[in-house]
Amino acid sequence: MTDPVRPWLAGRSEPDDDAAPCPAADAPWLTVIGIGDSGLSSLTAEALAALDRATLVFGGERHLAMLGETEAETVLWDKPFADGLEKLLSHAGTPTVVLATGDPMWFGVGATLARHLTPDEMTVIPTPSAFSLAAARLGWGLADCACLTVHGRPVEAVARHLAPGARLLILSEDAASPREIARVLTARGFGPSRLTVCEHLGGAREAIRETTAAGFDLDHGAALNTVAVECVAGRAATPRPTVPGLPDDAFVHDGKMTKRVLRALAVAALEPLPGAMLWDVGAGSGSIAVEWLRAAPRTRAIAIEHQAERLDMIAENATTLGVPDLVIVEGRAPEAFAELPAPDAIFIGGGLTDGVFDAAFAALKPGGRIVAHAVTLESEAILLDLQARLGGELMRIGVEKAEKVGPYRGFRPAMPVLHWHLTKRG
Repeated sequence: MTDPVRPWLAGRSEPDDDAAPCPAADAPWLTVIGIGDSGLSSLTAEALAALDRATLVFGGERHLAMLGETEAETVLWDKPFADGLEKLLSHAGTPTVVLATGDPMWFGVGATLARHLTPDEMTVIPTPSAFSLAAARLGWGLADCACLTVHGRPVEAVARHLAPGARLLILSEDAASPREIARVLTARGFGPSRLTVCEHLGGAREAIRETTAAGFDLDHGAALNTVAVECVAGRAATPRPTVPGLPDDAFVHDGKMTKRVLRALAVAALEPLPGAMLWDVGAGSGSIAVEWLRAAPRTRAIAIEHQAERLDMIAENATTLGVPDLVIVEGRAPEAFAELPAPDAIFIGGGLTDGVFDAAFAALKPGGRIVAHAVTLESEAILLDLQARLGGELMRIGVEKAEKVGPYRGFRPAMPVLHWHLTKRG
């Protein structure tokens, strides 16, 4: 007979011992269950058993509504998310379920919880992600797609991934997201790109609608949707590679910036690795930090700049080039270093004066890389002394560009730059 307060058991026979074994005494206290658009009816016996055992169920409003009447205490996620996380962790040891959408480890709550819990504390039971379902509907190889999200994140981050022929699958924030994505594409010259908006994938209300970015004409869309993009570059597009060394005119600046050749050398010497943190000290236009963030996945960067008029330039460059997550700190080094997370790499391109290097080097993680550039005699003297004491590689770089000289052409030299980089040992 169906339990009237556990409606997810309706229409199901009691699971046998093989299908839903009793948990061991040391079983994880937390189960994260991914739910498809068809609701609880699609859940496995394992997921249903976890719900049956739970005394606490956390979830969003839509997920908790699926439960109906239940003996378990239901808890709506607090906003901001960190408050709900704190509440959840305070119940450690209590049989608890967290309800999520699709695969909780794809930009989901499961991935966040995994940073706070050990694997033996948590079981994750996924259903097919929106990425998998969208790829299946469109006949796209999932491995050939960039899987992104604008849920709780700036939509401008999509710009980093725009390239002719690229295929993007993007989790939306709400019904307005497809139009916002189309706006970003059109603004970057990718207006001819084909957008497919996939709504309620896997459920009874599934709908797939198509348009172009420039001609976006889809109204009254569902809040639960995933946007698939086939990138087509229009005539106004300027595709930007992720290899460091973007043209100088890719950035807004006041002339005080690390130019293309030296920037490519600096970022290469900083060795951007996935997940690594950079401090860009005396950031100017923020070009080093922007190129660092574009060069590898999950990188983080802090641009430190004391001239207020340059802060807006840094923010504009970060947004335009698809890395709006760049953190901008207004302040003067080394005082601005206080309470910043320890960096894996540091670039000092401006303001190399006594005291700046020592404070930066002390904050740098062991094995981290530091790169400094000097153009004045005073800052060159500092680098010469540092290299004599600490080692590292020191180079003087001179760049000459061919320019018009009257009716002819000639090479015009730029100011030479002293480049020094070092890996911190121990």
